[in-house]
Amino acid sequence: MAQLGVNIDHVATVRQARKTYEPDPVWAAALAELGGADCITLHLREDRRHIIDRDVRVMKETVSVKLNLEMACDHDVVQLAVDVRPDQATLVPERREEVTTEGGLDVMGQLDRVADVTKRLQDAGIAVSLFLDPDVAQIDAANSISADAVELHTGQYALAKTEAERMACLIELKTAAHAIQNHGMTLHSGHGLNYKNVQPVAEIAGMCELNIGHSIVARAIMVGMQQAVREMKNLIDRCG
Repeated sequence: MAQLGVNIDHVATVRQARKTYEPDPVWAAALAELGGADCITLHLREDRRHIIDRDVRVMKETVSVKLNLEMACDHDVVQLAVDVRPDQATLVPERREEVTTEGGLDVMGQLDRVADVTKRLQDAGIAVSLFLDPDVAQIDAANSISADAVELHTGQYALAKTEAERMACLIELKTAAHAIQNHGMTLHSGHGLNYKNVQPVAEIAGMCELNIGHSIVARAIMVGMQQAVREMKNLIDRCG
């Protein structure tokens, strides 16, 4: 049965809109845990547009489930990760002009750099996951540098307009999932998943972790974080 990682970045987005102290993503993480989250995910961007260093440090001390830090291969962020030691680091691509992460990490195009960061994090006792498009060549590259896990980018699946497009994307995800597991890496997925489209991805054989943020935070505005997480958790658990 897949576990639920709740990404609380957009709680921090609201806070940073006013450069104030509320809403506090640390509180959101605690409520997400009460709602059944198996993992708390947060993305420390190079430009600190939402999550800031303080959030990472406080959550390391307060989160009782797995703490997953999304991050680019930026020197300062890597150093903070090594200092704080979250349970897991997920390496993602990052561009300042993007609204959200737009695609998977190009491991093949920067193999030495990603390998160096992966080893440095693993040497600090941090499990490393790579956020990748469902591309078998990129998955093979992840395996070559001994990544612990791969998180499949589900953005194209989430954006599919027709049932035929959605099914084609799902087949692509399943093929990539098989390759990941054949290499002995752990299978994760995320990006664009919501209450309407999550179950087919949760049902992929061997799915271990789903990281979902925007949809849960949007729902939380209406029903509260604890209830929003509980609803998503129930949908995923039905796929067990």
